[in-house]
Amino acid sequence: MSSSGSMTPVRPGARAVAVTGAAGFLGSNLIGSLEEDERIGRIVAIDSAPLPIAGKKTRFYEVDLTQPAAEARVAEILAAERVDAIAHLAFLPEPTHATAWAHELESVGTMHVTVAARQAKVRKLVLWSHTWLYGAHPSNPNFLTEKHPLRAPKSEPFFADKIEAEEQARKLAQRSPGVVVTILRMAPILGPTVHNAFSRYLARKVVPTMMGFDPLVQFLHEVDAIAALHLALLRDVSGTFNIVGDGVLPLSTVIKLAGRIALPVPHPLARTLTALGWVAQLVETPPTFLKYLRFLCVADGARAQTALGFTPAYTSREALLDFVSAQRLRDVKLLAETAT
Repeated sequence: MSSSGSMTPVRPGARAVAVTGAAGFLGSNLIGSLEEDERIGRIVAIDSAPLPIAGKKTRFYEVDLTQPAAEARVAEILAAERVDAIAHLAFLPEPTHATAWAHELESVGTMHVTVAARQAKVRKLVLWSHTWLYGAHPSNPNFLTEKHPLRAPKSEPFFADKIEAEEQARKLAQRSPGVVVTILRMAPILGPTVHNAFSRYLARKVVPTMMGFDPLVQFLHEVDAIAALHLALLRDVSGTFNIVGDGVLPLSTVIKLAGRIALPVPHPLARTLTALGWVAQLVETPPTFLKYLRFLCVADGARAQTALGFTPAYTSREALLDFVSAQRLRDVKLLAETAT
């Protein structure tokens, strides 16, 4: 179903692009950015939820990627709208208890999108992924390159589904050599309006840490996340790229800059409490995420700069401080929470 009228012709030289997960934080903001780009003639927004705002270039189609008929419907839409490139953003920004539904959305949904892209002869796919997929391990090097294996625990559905989605994207590249497939592994996103697991973690007055551990962490400003997706849609560069802000910070420094109080907890106790808190829906993440409070998981963004041409406008520290400024207003009820 489309929320707009007849198809708007794309002027010569302009591109028609599609965005899945269009109603989410990244999707809606990317569409806003594409609306302002004269090189983009038409935007095809695909989601099961309606867009909060749709500009004059945007046509919305209501499609639930968890449904068996999604593949055929998406292929029909892509072909009818003559879509040149897809930004596939239909992923959850944080873990959910609805793991079966999340698997259908992310793993099976990505299969629907990639098969539909092949059928409609779409020329490019850009996939949103995470540096967290490298896993937090004591043996990790200081900076993980794109060649490093993905060692996040597949026992955790949040990671397993996204690793499977990357595999689906690579299969598209293998089966259709002429298609440009770009995978963007983004560091945890922070900024004044994004709402995800890490922003919720830092929104607490008292922040749990792992006793005896102070890992380095990195962030990506929400503006840079949108800019990287926009850039990848316009530049034909295949491959996987780490999208990160410059610089790293010790977790202890992050907590101090956020104006929070660190509460060191022994790891065995933290695991037990987190497991109970997750079941009771009192904490942001399941116990598997505690490793990221113990061990290093920071990525090298050099390849994105040299091959893709992406240079972050904000450092990790600046992304954090921008989040902190907005969070202080939220703390005193002067700024409403936003959702991804």
